[in-house]
Amino acid sequence: MRVVIDTNVLVSGLLWHGAPHALIEQAREGRFTIVSSSRLLDELAEVVGRRKFRSILLRSKADPQRMLRELRRLTEVVEAPSLTLPVSRDSDDDAVLAVATTAGADLIVSGDDDLLTLVSYNGIPIVDPAAALARLRGI
Repeated sequence: MRVVIDTNVLVSGLLWHGAPHALIEQAREGRFTIVSSSRLLDELAEVVGRRKFRSILLRSKADPQRMLRELRRLTEVVEAPSLTLPVSRDSDDDAVLAVATTAGADLIVSGDDDLLTLVSYNGIPIVDPAAALARLRGI
């Protein structure tokens, strides 16, 4: 199974426990392949490097560069062309949709209402982390 995981879910999965973290664990166990693009992975690195997350990383003694390297190791990177017309209410989210379409993803996971309200895109379901876990456990 090929899954595109939105940046907001990856950040949550790297920094906290819960469904997003469990998704990353499932990828580590080989239950599915994370698919992303260089652009989305760069966005993830930028977000994790923000000041508001520094104290969390310091308290947990987590090495953000190590976490990002591991995530990149788990990820198949595809380069997706931009969508020709905007789809999501937030045009930045169209990058997620473009990756999913280019990669032939089976699922898009997001915590972003702008994506979740679409329900699916080009036949690819868009679900929150808890629903994604339920689907993966049903495989």
